[in-house]
Amino acid sequence: MRLVDLIPLQYRVLAAGFLLFALVATSAVIAWTVQGWRYGQQLEKQARLHTETLNQITLASTALQRAEQDKRLALEQRLVANDQTHYRALTDAQRDQDRLRDRLATADVRLSVLLDATDTANGCAVPATTSSGGVVHGATRARLDPAHAQRIIGITDAGDRGLIALAACQAYAKEVSTPK
Repeated sequence: MRLVDLIPLQYRVLAAGFLLFALVATSAVIAWTVQGWRYGQQLEKQARLHTETLNQITLASTALQRAEQDKRLALEQRLVANDQTHYRALTDAQRDQDRLRDRLATADVRLSVLLDATDTANGCAVPATTSSGGVVHGATRARLDPAHAQRIIGITDAGDRGLIALAACQAYAKEVSTPK
């Protein structure tokens, strides 16, 4: 007789059930642990890939931002150079106008206009041809009053300034709108 035969049948079934339950529970715990390890490795790998992707995106964004800043800086430098060029042109034009105005004021230079020698309606008694004793060659001219000459110089000065400002605006618009 064996020792197992001495145990009543209902206890043997209960013990066998308990052993079977313990075996199933142990295998479930082991499977659960193994699956947890595998899932943890997958999560770790996914987190690492996510971090690498974010680093690459950050590096690309930084490089793009640096390139845009370099473009902006180059544009600003070109605009400063254009501003200096146009400012220099404006000051040169002002200086030339001031010199001409000074020369008109001191009577070094006289402004004159061409007269139409064939126009009989103007009532001008200026001869159409020059005399043989004169040293003036060319068409007949009339001198302008210095005050009127100063006003004309002022008008041309304003026109020159306007043209220089227009050229500066056009250069600015072209520089800003042209992709480089």
